Amino acid sequence: MPGLDLKFLERPRRRLYCPLCEKPMREPVQISTCGHRFCDTCLQEYLSEGVFKCPEDQLPLDYAKIFPDGELEQQILALPIRCIHSEEGCRWTAQNKLLQAHLSVCEFNVVSCPNRCTVKLLRRELPEHLQHDCAKRKLHCDHCGEEFTGEAYEDHQGACPEESVYCENKCGARMMRRLLNQHSVSECPKRKLPCRYCRREFLYDTLQNHQQQCPRFPMQCPNRCGTPGITRETLMGHVKEGCSTAVVLCPFKEAGCKHRTPKPGVARHLEEATASHLSLLCGLVNRQRLELRDLRRRVEELSGSRDGTLLWKLSDFSQRLLEAKNRDSGSLELFSPAFYSHYYGYRLQVSAFPNGNGSGEGSHISIYIRVLPGEYDGLLEWPFPCRVSFSLLDQCDPTLSKPQHISESFNPDPSWKNFQRPKSGGLGSVRGGCLDESMLGFGYPKFISHEEMKSRNYIRDNAIFIKATIDVVQRIIS
Repeated sequence: MPGLDLKFLERPRRRLYCPLCEKPMREPVQISTCGHRFCDTCLQEYLSEGVFKCPEDQLPLDYAKIFPDGELEQQILALPIRCIHSEEGCRWTAQNKLLQAHLSVCEFNVVSCPNRCTVKLLRRELPEHLQHDCAKRKLHCDHCGEEFTGEAYEDHQGACPEESVYCENKCGARMMRRLLNQHSVSECPKRKLPCRYCRREFLYDTLQNHQQQCPRFPMQCPNRCGTPGITRETLMGHVKEGCSTAVVLCPFKEAGCKHRTPKPGVARHLEEATASHLSLLCGLVNRQRLELRDLRRRVEELSGSRDGTLLWKLSDFSQRLLEAKNRDSGSLELFSPAFYSHYYGYRLQVSAFPNGNGSGEGSHISIYIRVLPGEYDGLLEWPFPCRVSFSLLDQCDPTLSKPQHISESFNPDPSWKNFQRPKSGGLGSVRGGCLDESMLGFGYPKFISHEEMKSRNYIRDNAIFIKATIDVVQRIIS
């Protein structure tokens, strides 16, 4: 080992340094023939290379002339030094010869764990290590009292059979771990068990409630017919279709027949009550016809516009025009869906004659508006006061040319009977595709001629669009 690598309080004198390692000498030796001094280790390494000369003056050297220099060594050992762990925080200073004694107690010196756990650490950290971290430390289990090494104790924790623990099923029970398995299997109310009928798993404390609803639970026919294998899910089907003793209603119960009979007697009842069943069916058909008419009216009410604007598309216009021209009696009148002037307002409808009506017959399209009986008429002002506008929309491409719609407007004449409050008896009634004949419309017999319609894109894809707008007076709404 070369010279001393210590922290001296004062720099040692030059003569105390080894010429070979240039450090204060460790175990100095002297060559008696020339008086030069070296570290014993440094000189041995030098001579081991086969050169038997003094490193300083190159004079021949004899091993017999080399001897330890005890006086010099005592001088070096008497030099004051700092602890080798001074940078870590140790404040010890004393003579060099006292270093080893200090290191045996220095808190900053690295030592091995006395339990031989292979860990090396500062002496000051040893108590904490021995108490909490050492794998070889001795510990006693608080539950079973047995002694373990630290490493074995960590494995024992969480597995001690004598430790008191809560049930893993969270039922609230607490017991020794060695009793936990038996509790979980046969005692815990939160343990899972399969239903013996449907095989689905349930908690033990809910299994009884499940069996009161289990679809596979065995049931007895309420008619006590003795049929085996009936389950809760098949019971209703059995009673309705399979049970031979069940009392059933007549198949014409929906028509009003209230006769009840065991299943074998159904055929006989049908044979004996044919006339009464036919009468009941006729009554049912009449009721359904009235209900269907009412439903159609309600659908029309719900599907109509409620913002005072109607945009009505007449498809297959050429076919409708041809049909109108070929009619022998009267002109063909087409009706729009009903719409409202505003929410809770007047109920209106537009009609059109493709081949004209009155003075426009055969040459023009005629357009009219009529006021229909509505659900809110009792809250409204009469006669009907709103301005009405009709438009036939130009379907040209707006990026190529400006559309030129045909529009007409009028203010209703309060003296004309059509703008008085309509009779509620004809509320939206339609017969054969036409409104009640007593309900007359008001509009334009010569709204636009057939020839003028060909001048622009009023007809496109064999369809026309008619727009009706109602200008609602503000005081009516408020």
